[in-house]
Amino acid sequence: MGQLTLSAVRKSYAPLEIIKGVNLEVRDGEFMVFVGPSGCGKSTLLRMIAGLEEITAGDIHIDGQRVNDLPPVKRGIAMVFQSYALYPHMSVFENIAFPLRVEKLPEDKIKSQVEQAARVLHLESRLQQRPGQLSGGQRQRVAIGRAIVRHPKIFLFDEPLSNLDAALRADMRIELARLHKQLAATMIYVTHDQIEAMTMADRIVVLNGGVIAQVGAPLELYHKPADLFVATFIGNPRMNLLPVTAVASDGAGMTVDYRGQRVTLPVAARPTEPGTALTLGIRPDHVQIGPADLALSLKPTVIERLGPQTVAYASTEAGDGFCALLPGMAGVRVDEPMLAGVRVTDCHLFDAVGRAYERSIDLSQMDAGLLRPAVAA
Repeated sequence: MGQLTLSAVRKSYAPLEIIKGVNLEVRDGEFMVFVGPSGCGKSTLLRMIAGLEEITAGDIHIDGQRVNDLPPVKRGIAMVFQSYALYPHMSVFENIAFPLRVEKLPEDKIKSQVEQAARVLHLESRLQQRPGQLSGGQRQRVAIGRAIVRHPKIFLFDEPLSNLDAALRADMRIELARLHKQLAATMIYVTHDQIEAMTMADRIVVLNGGVIAQVGAPLELYHKPADLFVATFIGNPRMNLLPVTAVASDGAGMTVDYRGQRVTLPVAARPTEPGTALTLGIRPDHVQIGPADLALSLKPTVIERLGPQTVAYASTEAGDGFCALLPGMAGVRVDEPMLAGVRVTDCHLFDAVGRAYERSIDLSQMDAGLLRPAVAA
Protein backbone atom coordinates (compact mmCIF):
# COMPACT_ATOMS: atom_id res chain seq x y z
CA MET A 1 0.00 0.00 0.00
CA GLY A 2 1.10 3.57 -0.61
CA GLN A 3 -1.75 5.98 0.05
CA LEU A 4 -0.85 9.52 1.11
CA THR A 5 -3.12 12.15 2.68
CA LEU A 6 -2.17 15.76 3.34
CA SER A 7 -4.55 17.67 5.61
CA ALA A 8 -4.24 21.47 5.93
CA VAL A 9 -0.45 21.22 5.68
CA ARG A 10 1.45 24.47 6.21
CA LYS A 11 5.12 25.49 6.26
CA SER A 12 6.42 28.84 7.47
CA TYR A 13 9.85 30.37 7.76
CA ALA A 14 8.73 33.26 9.95
CA PRO A 15 7.37 35.60 8.84
CA LEU A 16 7.14 34.01 5.36
CA GLU A 17 4.56 31.26 4.73
CA ILE A 18 5.68 28.92 1.95
CA ILE A 19 2.95 26.24 2.00
CA LYS A 20 -0.47 27.70 2.77
CA GLY A 21 -2.82 24.93 3.80
CA VAL A 22 -2.52 22.10 1.27
CA ASN A 23 -5.11 19.30 1.20
CA LEU A 24 -4.35 16.39 -1.11
CA GLU A 25 -5.11 12.68 -1.55
CA VAL A 26 -2.62 10.51 -3.46
CA ARG A 27 -4.02 7.10 -4.32
CA ASP A 28 -2.17 3.82 -3.93
CA GLY A 29 -0.18 3.07 -7.10
CA GLU A 30 -0.69 6.55 -8.56
CA PHE A 31 1.94 8.55 -10.44
CA MET A 32 1.39 12.08 -9.14
CA VAL A 33 3.40 15.03 -10.43
CA PHE A 34 3.87 18.40 -8.68
CA VAL A 35 4.48 21.27 -11.10
CA GLY A 36 4.65 25.01 -10.78
CA PRO A 37 7.00 27.96 -11.25
CA SER A 38 10.18 28.39 -9.23
CA GLY A 39 9.39 29.28 -5.62
CA CYS A 40 5.85 27.84 -5.65
CA GLY A 41 6.68 25.35 -2.86
CA LYS A 42 6.69 22.04 -4.76
CA SER A 43 10.10 20.83 -3.49
CA THR A 44 9.33 22.06 0.03
CA LEU A 45 6.10 20.06 -0.01
CA LEU A 46 7.95 16.95 -1.18
CA ARG A 47 10.58 17.32 1.55
CA MET A 48 7.82 17.65 4.15
CA ILE A 49 6.32 14.36 2.95
CA ALA A 50 9.78 12.79 3.19
CA GLY A 51 10.34 14.11 6.71
CA LEU A 52 13.29 16.28 5.67
CA GLU A 53 11.36 19.43 6.57
CA GLU A 54 9.23 19.88 9.67
CA ILE A 55 5.66 20.94 9.04
CA THR A 56 4.35 24.06 10.76
CA ALA A 57 0.72 22.87 10.90
CA GLY A 58 -1.50 20.12 9.55
CA ASP A 59 -1.12 16.35 9.25
CA ILE A 60 0.54 13.86 6.91
CA HIS A 61 -0.83 10.31 6.82
CA ILE A 62 0.72 7.36 4.96
CA ASP A 63 -1.59 4.35 4.75
CA GLY A 64 -3.68 5.86 7.54
CA GLN A 65 -0.75 6.37 9.92
CA ARG A 66 0.10 9.91 11.05
CA VAL A 67 3.79 10.39 10.28
CA ASN A 68 4.35 14.01 11.37
CA ASP A 69 6.77 13.00 14.11
CA LEU A 70 8.38 10.00 12.40
CA PRO A 71 11.92 10.29 10.98
CA PRO A 72 12.35 9.68 7.23
CA VAL A 73 13.61 6.11 7.69
CA LYS A 74 10.40 5.15 9.54
CA ARG A 75 7.97 6.59 6.98
CA GLY A 76 8.24 3.88 4.34
CA ILE A 77 9.44 6.29 1.66
CA ALA A 78 12.49 6.44 -0.61
CA MET A 79 13.68 9.65 -2.23
CA VAL A 80 15.64 10.23 -5.44
CA PHE A 81 17.29 13.63 -5.57
CA GLN A 82 18.25 15.98 -8.40
CA SER A 83 21.91 15.20 -7.72
CA TYR A 84 22.69 11.50 -7.96
CA ALA A 85 24.30 11.49 -4.48
CA LEU A 86 26.36 8.38 -5.29
CA TYR A 87 29.52 7.34 -3.46
CA PRO A 88 32.28 7.70 -6.09
CA HIS A 89 34.62 5.18 -4.42
CA MET A 90 31.97 2.45 -4.31
CA SER A 91 30.89 0.13 -7.09
CA VAL A 92 27.37 0.25 -8.50
CA PHE A 93 26.58 -2.87 -6.48
CA GLU A 94 27.72 -1.25 -3.22
CA ASN A 95 25.90 2.01 -3.97
CA ILE A 96 22.64 0.16 -4.46
CA ALA A 97 23.30 -2.09 -1.46
CA PHE A 98 24.15 0.75 0.92
CA PRO A 99 20.71 1.17 2.57
CA LEU A 100 20.48 -2.60 3.03
CA ARG A 101 23.87 -2.69 4.75
CA VAL A 102 22.69 0.09 7.05
CA GLU A 103 19.78 -2.19 7.99
CA LYS A 104 22.32 -5.01 8.58
CA LEU A 105 20.55 -7.47 6.29
CA PRO A 106 22.21 -10.86 5.61
CA GLU A 107 24.66 -10.90 2.71
CA ASP A 108 22.63 -13.36 0.64
CA LYS A 109 19.52 -11.19 0.93
CA ILE A 110 21.50 -8.07 -0.01
CA LYS A 111 22.89 -9.82 -3.10
CA SER A 112 19.44 -11.04 -4.14
CA GLN A 113 17.75 -7.65 -3.77
CA VAL A 114 20.52 -5.73 -5.51
CA GLU A 115 20.54 -8.13 -8.45
CA GLN A 116 16.77 -7.92 -8.71
CA ALA A 117 16.89 -4.10 -8.81
CA ALA A 118 19.71 -4.22 -11.36
CA ARG A 119 17.59 -6.43 -13.65
CA VAL A 120 14.67 -4.02 -13.42
CA LEU A 121 16.94 -1.09 -14.33
CA HIS A 122 19.11 -2.93 -16.91
CA LEU A 123 22.26 -2.44 -14.85
CA GLU A 124 23.35 -6.09 -14.57
CA SER A 125 26.55 -5.53 -16.58
CA ARG A 126 27.47 -2.39 -14.61
CA LEU A 127 27.40 -3.72 -11.05
CA GLN A 128 31.21 -3.81 -10.66
CA GLN A 129 31.80 -0.40 -12.23
CA ARG A 130 32.08 2.88 -10.33
CA PRO A 131 29.87 5.95 -10.90
CA GLY A 132 32.64 7.76 -12.77
CA GLN A 133 32.49 5.11 -15.49
CA LEU A 134 28.76 5.61 -16.10
CA SER A 135 26.71 8.03 -18.19
CA GLY A 136 24.34 10.49 -16.52
CA GLY A 137 21.33 8.32 -17.24
CA GLN A 138 23.03 5.23 -15.82
CA ARG A 139 23.98 7.11 -12.65
CA GLN A 140 20.39 8.21 -12.20
CA ARG A 141 19.27 4.61 -12.59
CA VAL A 142 21.72 3.60 -9.86
CA ALA A 143 20.16 6.24 -7.59
CA ILE A 144 16.71 4.84 -8.40
CA GLY A 145 18.00 1.32 -7.74
CA ARG A 146 19.12 2.38 -4.27
CA ALA A 147 15.51 3.45 -3.67
CA ILE A 148 13.98 0.28 -5.14
CA VAL A 149 15.84 -2.14 -2.85
CA ARG A 150 14.17 -0.60 0.17
CA HIS A 151 10.72 -1.63 -1.14
CA PRO A 152 9.19 1.67 -0.02
CA LYS A 153 5.48 2.44 0.15
CA ILE A 154 6.06 5.69 -1.75
CA PHE A 155 8.81 6.85 -4.13
CA LEU A 156 9.63 10.57 -4.07
CA PHE A 157 11.47 12.16 -7.01
CA ASP A 158 12.83 15.72 -6.76
CA GLU A 159 13.57 16.90 -10.32
CA PRO A 160 15.65 13.78 -11.06
CA LEU A 161 16.15 14.48 -14.77
CA SER A 162 17.11 18.15 -14.71
CA ASN A 163 20.86 17.42 -14.95
CA LEU A 164 20.45 15.35 -18.13
CA ASP A 165 20.51 16.53 -21.73
CA ALA A 166 17.27 16.72 -23.71
CA ALA A 167 17.62 13.37 -25.51
CA LEU A 168 18.53 11.53 -22.31
CA ARG A 169 15.63 13.16 -20.45
CA ALA A 170 13.26 11.79 -23.07
CA ASP A 171 14.74 8.30 -22.67
CA MET A 172 14.53 8.48 -18.88
CA ARG A 173 10.88 9.60 -19.02
CA ILE A 174 10.13 6.35 -20.82
CA GLU A 175 12.23 4.39 -18.31
CA LEU A 176 10.38 5.92 -15.35
CA ALA A 177 6.96 5.28 -16.90
CA ARG A 178 7.96 1.66 -17.55
CA LEU A 179 9.30 1.35 -14.00
CA HIS A 180 6.07 2.70 -12.52
CA LYS A 181 4.03 0.17 -14.47
CA GLN A 182 6.35 -2.69 -13.52
CA LEU A 183 6.49 -1.87 -9.80
CA ALA A 184 2.85 -0.70 -9.49
CA ALA A 185 4.19 1.68 -6.84
CA THR A 186 3.01 5.07 -5.65
CA MET A 187 5.29 7.76 -7.09
CA ILE A 188 5.34 11.50 -6.41
CA TYR A 189 7.45 13.46 -8.84
CA VAL A 190 8.47 17.11 -8.66
CA THR A 191 9.42 18.98 -11.81
CA HIS A 192 9.34 22.45 -13.33
CA ASP A 193 9.14 20.85 -16.79
CA GLN A 194 5.51 20.56 -17.84
CA ILE A 195 6.41 18.16 -20.66
CA GLU A 196 7.57 15.64 -18.05
CA ALA A 197 4.35 16.22 -16.14
CA MET A 198 2.04 15.86 -19.16
CA THR A 199 3.69 12.71 -20.48
CA MET A 200 4.14 10.73 -17.23
CA ALA A 201 1.47 11.70 -14.72
CA ASP A 202 -1.77 9.98 -13.85
CA ARG A 203 -2.68 13.27 -12.18
CA ILE A 204 -0.93 16.61 -11.93
CA VAL A 205 -0.92 19.03 -9.00
CA VAL A 206 -0.37 22.61 -10.19
CA LEU A 207 1.03 24.74 -7.37
CA ASN A 208 1.06 28.53 -7.32
CA GLY A 209 2.34 30.58 -4.41
CA GLY A 210 2.10 27.75 -1.90
CA VAL A 211 -1.48 26.74 -2.73
CA ILE A 212 -2.95 24.17 -5.11
CA ALA A 213 -4.34 25.90 -8.20
CA GLN A 214 -5.78 22.70 -9.69
CA VAL A 215 -5.48 18.91 -9.53
CA GLY A 216 -6.40 16.73 -12.47
CA ALA A 217 -5.40 14.39 -15.28
CA PRO A 218 -3.21 15.91 -18.02
CA LEU A 219 -6.09 16.24 -20.49
CA GLU A 220 -8.33 17.78 -17.85
CA LEU A 221 -5.80 20.51 -17.06
CA TYR A 222 -5.17 21.13 -20.74
CA HIS A 223 -8.78 21.29 -21.91
CA LYS A 224 -10.47 22.51 -18.71
CA PRO A 225 -8.07 24.75 -16.78
CA ALA A 226 -9.62 26.26 -13.66
CA ASP A 227 -8.12 29.70 -14.17
CA LEU A 228 -5.75 31.82 -16.21
CA PHE A 229 -2.69 30.69 -14.25
CA VAL A 230 -3.24 27.01 -15.02
CA ALA A 231 -4.27 27.78 -18.60
CA THR A 232 -1.05 29.65 -19.34
CA PHE A 233 1.23 27.37 -17.33
CA ILE A 234 0.05 24.12 -18.93
CA GLY A 235 0.74 23.89 -22.65
CA ASN A 236 3.77 24.72 -24.76
CA PRO A 237 3.68 27.07 -26.59
CA ARG A 238 1.51 28.83 -24.03
CA MET A 239 -2.11 29.77 -24.56
CA ASN A 240 -2.87 32.97 -26.49
CA LEU A 241 -4.93 35.56 -24.62
CA LEU A 242 -7.08 38.15 -26.39
CA PRO A 243 -9.25 40.90 -24.85
CA VAL A 244 -12.99 40.55 -25.55
CA THR A 245 -16.16 42.08 -24.14
CA ALA A 246 -19.32 40.34 -22.99
CA VAL A 247 -22.40 40.76 -25.18
CA ALA A 248 -24.96 38.35 -23.72
CA SER A 249 -25.30 35.09 -21.83
CA ASP A 250 -28.03 32.51 -22.32
CA GLY A 251 -28.60 28.77 -22.64
CA ALA A 252 -26.40 28.63 -25.76
CA GLY A 253 -23.39 29.99 -23.90
CA MET A 254 -21.59 33.33 -23.78
CA THR A 255 -21.63 35.73 -26.71
CA VAL A 256 -18.54 37.94 -26.83
CA ASP A 257 -17.22 40.63 -29.13
CA TYR A 258 -13.67 40.62 -30.50
CA ARG A 259 -12.94 43.70 -32.61
CA GLY A 260 -16.43 43.74 -34.14
CA GLN A 261 -16.80 39.96 -34.49
CA ARG A 262 -19.49 38.41 -32.33
CA VAL A 263 -19.23 34.72 -31.53
CA THR A 264 -21.11 32.52 -29.08
CA LEU A 265 -18.85 30.26 -27.04
CA PRO A 266 -20.33 26.97 -25.76
CA VAL A 267 -19.45 27.58 -22.11
CA ALA A 268 -21.60 27.46 -19.00
CA ALA A 269 -23.22 30.89 -18.91
CA ARG A 270 -23.27 32.89 -15.70
CA PRO A 271 -24.61 36.39 -15.05
CA THR A 272 -22.28 38.84 -16.80
CA GLU A 273 -23.05 42.48 -17.52
CA PRO A 274 -22.85 43.42 -21.23
CA GLY A 275 -19.63 45.31 -21.90
CA THR A 276 -17.71 43.50 -19.15
CA ALA A 277 -14.06 42.94 -20.09
CA LEU A 278 -13.23 39.24 -20.45
CA THR A 279 -10.28 37.24 -21.74
CA LEU A 280 -10.46 34.83 -24.64
CA GLY A 281 -7.97 31.92 -24.57
CA ILE A 282 -6.82 30.10 -27.69
CA ARG A 283 -4.34 27.21 -27.70
CA PRO A 284 -1.71 27.57 -30.46
CA ASP A 285 -2.46 24.03 -31.71
CA HIS A 286 -6.13 24.94 -32.23
CA VAL A 287 -5.30 27.66 -34.77
CA GLN A 288 -5.90 26.79 -38.41
CA ILE A 289 -4.95 28.53 -41.61
CA GLY A 290 -8.00 30.03 -43.26
CA PRO A 291 -11.37 31.18 -41.96
CA ALA A 292 -13.24 29.56 -39.08
CA ASP A 293 -15.83 30.65 -36.50
CA LEU A 294 -13.50 33.43 -35.30
CA ALA A 295 -11.25 35.00 -37.94
CA LEU A 296 -7.83 36.36 -37.04
CA SER A 297 -5.61 38.53 -39.20
CA LEU A 298 -2.01 37.76 -38.24
CA LYS A 299 1.41 38.97 -39.32
CA PRO A 300 4.19 36.47 -38.54
CA THR A 301 7.36 37.98 -37.11
CA VAL A 302 9.30 34.78 -36.29
CA ILE A 303 8.81 31.31 -37.75
CA GLU A 304 10.29 28.12 -36.34
CA ARG A 305 10.38 25.10 -38.65
CA LEU A 306 10.50 22.02 -36.42
CA GLY A 307 9.84 19.40 -39.09
CA PRO A 308 6.45 17.93 -38.18
CA GLN A 309 5.31 21.32 -36.89
CA THR A 310 5.77 24.97 -37.73
CA VAL A 311 5.54 27.53 -34.93
CA ALA A 312 4.55 31.00 -36.09
CA TYR A 313 4.98 33.90 -33.67
CA ALA A 314 2.87 36.73 -34.94
CA SER A 315 1.00 39.90 -34.02
CA THR A 316 -2.70 40.61 -34.42
CA GLU A 317 -4.16 43.72 -36.01
CA ALA A 318 -4.40 45.19 -32.52
CA GLY A 319 -0.71 44.50 -31.88
CA ASP A 320 -1.26 41.61 -29.46
CA GLY A 321 1.32 38.84 -29.53
CA PHE A 322 -0.02 35.57 -30.92
CA CYS A 323 1.38 32.08 -31.52
CA ALA A 324 0.11 29.45 -33.95
CA LEU A 325 1.21 25.81 -34.04
CA LEU A 326 0.76 24.75 -37.66
CA PRO A 327 1.56 21.72 -39.85
CA GLY A 328 5.23 21.33 -40.73
CA MET A 329 4.77 22.31 -44.39
CA ALA A 330 2.52 25.29 -43.67
CA GLY A 331 3.05 28.00 -46.29
CA VAL A 332 3.60 30.94 -43.96
CA ARG A 333 6.36 33.53 -44.23
CA VAL A 334 7.74 36.29 -42.05
CA ASP A 335 6.03 39.67 -42.54
CA GLU A 336 3.44 38.23 -44.95
CA PRO A 337 -0.10 38.70 -43.52
CA MET A 338 -2.09 35.53 -43.07
CA LEU A 339 -5.72 34.77 -42.32
CA ALA A 340 -6.19 32.27 -39.51
CA GLY A 341 -9.18 31.06 -37.59
CA VAL A 342 -10.32 29.07 -34.58
CA ARG A 343 -13.50 27.13 -33.84
CA VAL A 344 -15.64 28.36 -30.97
CA THR A 345 -15.60 24.86 -29.47
CA ASP A 346 -11.83 25.22 -29.02
CA CYS A 347 -11.97 28.59 -27.26
CA HIS A 348 -11.58 29.24 -23.54
CA LEU A 349 -13.13 32.16 -21.67
CA PHE A 350 -12.03 33.79 -18.41
CA ASP A 351 -13.71 36.44 -16.28
CA ALA A 352 -12.18 39.66 -14.97
CA VAL A 353 -10.42 37.89 -12.07
CA GLY A 354 -9.14 35.01 -14.21
CA ARG A 355 -11.67 32.28 -13.36
CA ALA A 356 -12.55 30.02 -16.27
CA TYR A 357 -16.07 29.64 -17.62
CA GLU A 358 -16.74 25.90 -17.72
CA ARG A 359 -16.40 24.53 -21.23
CA SER A 360 -18.95 22.19 -22.75
CA ILE A 361 -16.46 19.44 -23.54
CA ASP A 362 -16.80 15.83 -22.41
CA LEU A 363 -13.50 14.20 -21.44
CA SER A 364 -15.09 11.10 -19.96
CA GLN A 365 -14.66 9.11 -23.18
CA MET A 366 -11.03 10.05 -23.54
CA ASP A 367 -8.29 7.79 -22.19
CA ALA A 368 -5.94 10.14 -20.36
CA GLY A 369 -3.22 7.49 -20.59
CA LEU A 370 -3.37 7.40 -24.40
CA LEU A 371 -4.55 10.81 -25.56
CA ARG A 372 -2.15 13.61 -24.74
CA PRO A 373 -2.25 17.22 -25.94
CA ALA A 374 0.28 18.18 -28.59
CA VAL A 375 3.27 19.68 -26.77
CA ALA A 376 6.21 21.05 -28.73
CA ALA A 377 9.52 20.23 -27.07
